Amino acid sequence: MKAILHVDKEWGIGKNNELMFSIPADMKFFRETTINNVVVMGNNTLKSFPNGLPLKNRVNIVLSRTASRNDCVIVKSLSDLFEELKKYDTNNVFVIGGASIYKELLPYCNEVLVTKVDAIGGADTFFENLDNNNDFELVFESEPVETNGYTIRFTTYQNKNLKEIK
Repeated sequence: MKAILHVDKEWGIGKNNELMFSIPADMKFFRETTINNVVVMGNNTLKSFPNGLPLKNRVNIVLSRTASRNDCVIVKSLSDLFEELKKYDTNNVFVIGGASIYKELLPYCNEVLVTKVDAIGGADTFFENLDNNNDFELVFESEPVETNGYTIRFTTYQNKNLKEIK
């Protein structure tokens, strides 16, 4: 399982339940990486999508004790999620937010794909700074890319202390 997200210079990931930046190159990377795969999210992340609808051409799994809908897979607990994930190749599963879902599932992610934005977005929601986490190692960093007025780098972190999904 992998996590995918973008962060600002302070490892902020969102503001008012929305992305802080409009970065077409990052959105394209997200779309191309997750298409025809499985995405795992919390209910607030699902609500933040256009019209609150699941992402097209993906299996959308929502971890929520309260959500109830039939246009995506709803799981009520971590154990229910892990049971559901047995149906899929975990290399094709991407955790896409929000903050509490990232925090809960980070130990189970073998890779984290982080688009780093060289800006401060005024975030009210943050991701753990993986540069300060001994369990994670930066294994890839792209050259800087200029897009929509921002400089970004695509990075990949490897989990050296992976927890097994049971």
